[in-house]
Amino acid sequence: MMRVLLRSLAAIFILAIVNPAGAANERGPLVLAAASLQDVLAAAALEWARQGHPQPILSFAGSSALARQIRAGAPADLFISADEDWMNVVEKAGSVQAGTRADIAGNRLVLVAPLHQPVRLAIASGMPIIRALGSSRLAMANPDSVPAGKYGKAALTKLGVWTGVAPKVVRAENVRAALALVERGEARLGIVYATDARASRKVRTVGVFPPGSHPPIRYPVARLMSSRHADAEGFRRFLLSPRGHAVLKRYGFTAP
Repeated sequence: MMRVLLRSLAAIFILAIVNPAGAANERGPLVLAAASLQDVLAAAALEWARQGHPQPILSFAGSSALARQIRAGAPADLFISADEDWMNVVEKAGSVQAGTRADIAGNRLVLVAPLHQPVRLAIASGMPIIRALGSSRLAMANPDSVPAGKYGKAALTKLGVWTGVAPKVVRAENVRAALALVERGEARLGIVYATDARASRKVRTVGVFPPGSHPPIRYPVARLMSSRHADAEGFRRFLLSPRGHAVLKRYGFTAP
């Protein structure tokens, strides 16, 4: 945990160097966001900046790691989680400003394989995923803590195959790390969000998990008690606005 915290704080420090901060408003608000939001938030931040605002500083990691950083006192303006659970943790710790929590988007869960890997597998109850894996592995974000992994474990459990496939799971620190394992061919299959699969040219979608096989995928945003940036609330509202939703939709996210 300490290693993750130090890495993330270092990343924030580097971003602060790239975006020098004298007064708080000379840089954009600091946003801690789930790793699956990398592409879409970069686009949203750029669009916000084109409207004459300082460009938000974005720091990405697994929602679990970010929630622990916030609870440990890491200063930031906004937190966007990939599930309700980790936002609940932060809120119960007293780190969320009242009335600022809202869902900005949803997503779908998919099974992916390397682009040229000839894997065919129908996602259904009792599916022969172990046979499809052969001697290879299944890449997932850590199912004990990271939202994408938790959704994946729930889906595989519902389909009755988790117990058998669990020993073949390679646990990644976030969903983008799991995607990278499949891209490099280090895992024959992986469970990621549909938006992650869409962002990669090195994987193909084998199938989509039925929505009823896992809890609804929601991305809540909230302003943090540590927020001091005058633009933080404006950017939060932008993400919830029709223009913000248009950006999210363009990158494959569903309505919240």
